[in-house]
Order: sequence, then C-alpha cells, then structure tokens
Amino acid sequence: MDDPAKETVELKLEQAEKERRERELAESAELEDETAQHERRAQSSAYLRDKLAERERAEREAAD
Repeated sequence: MDDPAKETVELKLEQAEKERRERELAESAELEDETAQHERRAQSSAYLRDKLAERERAEREAAD
C-alpha cells in the first residue's frame, strides 16, 4: 500500500474484527482458561485498535 493513512484504517478495522471475534469466543468457551485466553486476546486487539486510532489522528493532522 502506498497510502499510510489507508493502511492504518484497514489495520484498525482488522483489529476491531479480531476483538469482536475473540469476545464471541470468550462467551462461548466452556472452560474458564479458554475464556480468560480469549478475553486477553480481545483486550490486546482493543489496545492495538486504540493505538491505530491515535496513529490515524496523527496522520490526519500531519496531512493538514
């Protein structure tokens, strides 16, 4: 990709989807360990999504 802003948006959407999927897996997990593992993955994806949102804002500000 040549446009870093577009790449950031796509990465942010990808992390949001991973977070959603992990939260669903956590809800359907039968074992407590599985639930905790999926919750940790969901939290990690949420953190990355938030960082990508910060990057997106910075890229927009730099472009202006």
